[in-house]
Amino acid sequence: MAIVAARIDGRLIHGQVANLWTTKLNASRIMVVDNDIVNNDLEKTALKLATPPGIKLSILNTEKAAANILAGRYDSQRVLIVARRPDRFLELIQKGVSIPELNVGNMSQTPETRSVTRSINVVDKDVEDFDAINASGTKLIAQMVPGDSPQDFMPLLDKVR
Repeated sequence: MAIVAARIDGRLIHGQVANLWTTKLNASRIMVVDNDIVNNDLEKTALKLATPPGIKLSILNTEKAAANILAGRYDSQRVLIVARRPDRFLELIQKGVSIPELNVGNMSQTPETRSVTRSINVVDKDVEDFDAINASGTKLIAQMVPGDSPQDFMPLLDKVR
């Protein structure tokens, strides 16, 4: 399978992902990995409506996403994987999915979060998950839009430890 990119974005499919990233990556499929959305018809409908014409969409839990990827179901496609939080990617990696690089995009601020950058906010569990992802050999970068220069994410994360 050609996983052309993996991105954390709390908004999932929106202007940046739907237009800028899919175009830049020449993606043919967006795979949303989320254990809750698969059971939420309203959110699934909104994601389908936000998906650009000509781009296929999969909305899968981590178990099904890993099984499909490892079985080669998307080998002929250019897949952009998107999830809201790092734990989804950690689960994929633990199930044997190779994710060489993970782009940390928008993670919204809440009263419980600490700010890493203007648009990336984390809780303690996120920090633990990022450390585990990094330890697996996956390179973590921060890059909001394709025109931005990617930054090494781990030094940025050190600010909130």
